[in-house]
Amino acid sequence: MQEKQADIVIYGGTAAGITAAVQAKIMGKSVIVIEPSQRIGGLTTGGLGDTDVGMKEAIGGLSLEFYRRVAKKYSQDGACWLFEPKVALEVLQEFVAEHNIEVVYGERLELKDGVTKQGTSLTSIRMESGNVYKGRVFIDASYEGDLMGKSGVSYFVGRESNAQYGETLNGIHPGNELPRGIDPYVVKGVPESGLLLRVNPDAGGSFGDGDSKLQAYNFRMCLTNNPDNRLEIEKPEGYNEADYEILFRAIEQGQSSKFFKLNLVTADKTDSNNNSGISTDYNGTNHSYAEADYSAREEMWNAHLLYQQGYVWTIQNHPRVPEEIRAHYKPWGLPLDEFTESGHWTPQLYVRESRRMISDYVVTEHVVRLEDPVSDSVGMGSFAMDSHHTQYYVNEEGHVSTEGGFYIKLKAPYPISYRAIVPKQEECTNLIVPVCVSATHAAYGSIRMEPVFMILGQSAAAAAALALDGDGIVQHVKVKQLHGVLVQEKQVLYTDV
Repeated sequence: MQEKQADIVIYGGTAAGITAAVQAKIMGKSVIVIEPSQRIGGLTTGGLGDTDVGMKEAIGGLSLEFYRRVAKKYSQDGACWLFEPKVALEVLQEFVAEHNIEVVYGERLELKDGVTKQGTSLTSIRMESGNVYKGRVFIDASYEGDLMGKSGVSYFVGRESNAQYGETLNGIHPGNELPRGIDPYVVKGVPESGLLLRVNPDAGGSFGDGDSKLQAYNFRMCLTNNPDNRLEIEKPEGYNEADYEILFRAIEQGQSSKFFKLNLVTADKTDSNNNSGISTDYNGTNHSYAEADYSAREEMWNAHLLYQQGYVWTIQNHPRVPEEIRAHYKPWGLPLDEFTESGHWTPQLYVRESRRMISDYVVTEHVVRLEDPVSDSVGMGSFAMDSHHTQYYVNEEGHVSTEGGFYIKLKAPYPISYRAIVPKQEECTNLIVPVCVSATHAAYGSIRMEPVFMILGQSAAAAAALALDGDGIVQHVKVKQLHGVLVQEKQVLYTDV
């Protein structure tokens, strides 16, 4: 058993975690980054190379610096928003090397009793290995929010009702992105044969009602059509044809495109994401992920891998997929020069949403729509309010429908309150949460983008350093002082747009 100590302990070596560590070092604090996997960067280095940028004028500080450094790798001026996973990793590794940041790999928080508190203050966290990390301020930069969730801090999983905060997008949300007329039964027209896999008999409530369901996960695939650098995706062991029956029936009902994206990030590499009601998202299979233990999450990870690799193989090879569709997707495979340590497939599952903290301040649709003013901004969001589908169900017409998806573009960037990244003071006084922030499902749909996480990571570390220079209580950080630091670090706090 090892015991290590730092001024600031960061759990999660995501892009947010790394920018937080850089800012901590800039402000003269000692820092340790604990990364549960073997790779830093999260989605930024995990295949999400077609950046969900929103409005570029809202991005500043280390977040913008990251995208500028990416541009230099491609001999481009300004910022580059399209990139390969290996290039993103290189840039973040350079951040780590330049600032002499200690990163510990392969260490997972002990979920049962790994968090030690004295009153409202975290004193140490223990890993599954038995290693202990002591800190004066902790930052949870993970997608899952495990440290926050085990620290006695209030949080929410799922979708609030529209009524709770007077919103329009929350809760069970209508909208079918499948062709009309898909029969939901194993044997068409025969209810006694049972429903197709992953199809629920109903939506689980009325539109606008809250529930505990999560929007779908998938992997952001980096694919190439360069034959010299391409590994074909083969039919995976355990392939279950029944898992693709919705796909086959969607094709029968007329769907001929949008099976997955082929968004180019270079001349011959993609960031391939979900693109319709039946695509790479494994709808309905992740609802227990946020609160699950590591073994259950691993099972879900493996199930998503099996589904998605099987899905790509199906689109490229299955006789029930028309030849012209197969031919369109057939040239694409895994790049041999990406993810060399994990069989050329990204190790990072796209955890779009997990726990969300409930602090004294909750970002809602009203904030995102600029209806509620924010005086204590620590960065801006600007991407559309965006949720992927949550489930399949049998709609009132008796057909398969998606539920939960929305995409509402914004007119202008909006500020994100400092109070949204710190817990209630009575619950914890030395934890900051820049990823699983205090926001409703609807608002989080806009916040949950990698440039914003980097922005909030940097601001979290600046606040942590100021807290350490004061009484150590993150809720006592003076906004004016924090703004002074952030403006100096070129963070964009407000825009005139």
